[in-house]
Amino acid sequence: MRFSRPQEHEESEEEQAFGIWESSAQDSEEARDLGSRCRLLRLSVLAALLVTALLGLLTGSHSRHFRPARVGGGSDLATEEKAALAADDPMWGCGLVGLIPGISPAGVATPEAQRLIDGMKGSSSFNKATYWNWNLAPQKVESGVEHLTSDFLFMPEMWGAGVVDEKFVRPAGASDFLDSTGKTSPAEMATLFLGMNEPDIRGSCMGNMFGKCMAPCDPASVAAGDCPAAQLDIKLPPATPNAKGQCNCWQFSHATGVGFWPLDGCSGQQPLIKLWQDPACSNVVVDNWKQTAAIAFGKGYKYLSTPLVAVDVGYAQKFIEKACGCTAPGQCACTDASCGCPVYVGFHFYAYDCRPEVGGYKDFMEKLSNVTRIMELYPFVKGAIINEVGMLNCAPNTESPICVPDGGQNPASKVPDHGCPNNGLATFIDKLFDYVISQKTSDGRRVVKAFSWFNENMAGGTYNLRLFTPDGTLNSAGESYIRNCARWGASWRTP
Repeated sequence: MRFSRPQEHEESEEEQAFGIWESSAQDSEEARDLGSRCRLLRLSVLAALLVTALLGLLTGSHSRHFRPARVGGGSDLATEEKAALAADDPMWGCGLVGLIPGISPAGVATPEAQRLIDGMKGSSSFNKATYWNWNLAPQKVESGVEHLTSDFLFMPEMWGAGVVDEKFVRPAGASDFLDSTGKTSPAEMATLFLGMNEPDIRGSCMGNMFGKCMAPCDPASVAAGDCPAAQLDIKLPPATPNAKGQCNCWQFSHATGVGFWPLDGCSGQQPLIKLWQDPACSNVVVDNWKQTAAIAFGKGYKYLSTPLVAVDVGYAQKFIEKACGCTAPGQCACTDASCGCPVYVGFHFYAYDCRPEVGGYKDFMEKLSNVTRIMELYPFVKGAIINEVGMLNCAPNTESPICVPDGGQNPASKVPDHGCPNNGLATFIDKLFDYVISQKTSDGRRVVKAFSWFNENMAGGTYNLRLFTPDGTLNSAGESYIRNCARWGASWRTP
């Protein structure tokens, strides 16, 4: 989530085209080793293809593997070639984050919940809806247990910047796995493993100090007993952090993202927000990620995402360049999960104050354009995973640098359902999908591969973004989501 205005940073043209970082001798040696293995693999594949071609010529047959692709984009590809591309370039489609009402512990959905699920499924090449929750499996939350049906793919995430605990990583592709409560979930584990959550902003402590506590207490504040504790329950009276804007966010609450916290091996209280200015810290972070990726790859995960950034897509580009051993655009030592290389750019998007026309749509388009640029610089990047989308109940950051709930022109408290007036969330979803459907690279590849709505009620400074009314029927935003997921699916299935 996006809670405060990020520090301004102007990049040089060289940085914009290609992220710059300092490499250690060990990094260079690793990159050379990976490069040698990749070149050997490419030579082996080329040799196999040449042998196949020669056999085809000798026998007079015409192998479809050597049919030249037509120029002019993906829409002109032959059916067999489309299928081959889809096999390694899946459309994950629509999904949700947040508790879904109407699903039983046994994984059976009510007709109304199933109607939403079916709408989301239509956008996916897997014919499944996606779900994620900042964790490695469905879990128990304040509002209940996250029950899913067999129509869901669950996308696990390593929320922090450390190394994942292997015993909690379920095998990719597994069904009927144990959720975080020890119960069997009929969902299927996706083959995509997501990176850390919002390292590019400091974020805020959740609960009754939201928007005010912007950092954890430093050792001096703890030693002085000047470390007030935040409480997660927003129904409690508002509280204030210390004079430094710090609080105890670890005991009774939690932060919006990993950028809030310090990290072993890195200097400073919040090192991740300036990660690429600190080569030593970036080495620690990427080394941790490579260890996590090795565990995920060993469990069968085929694809990785970048960190899920809140603001700065350039941060994700630099992560790709570092993790994949890139030395120039299009020149990387390894381009798949085996070495920890992300092939999806993950980002979150929120507009403000039920006024997305005030900078919100522009921001969304800029993020899509930046992902498009990354895909064109590095063709192995498959697209964007936009897995947290919603509306914040505060003024745009051009009007107020801190997101103070109810601080805008359309406070949620003044609307009966705490949503946007005049079906504003439904029209917001309509417009976003116009951009999702239309955005393509110059060679015709679709940019957005996954889109997840933030299905929560006034959590983390949002409006009520739930797609259901209290009685379990779909509201106008839910109907819009069904309609637009179906529209998205039809758009990429139509030649």
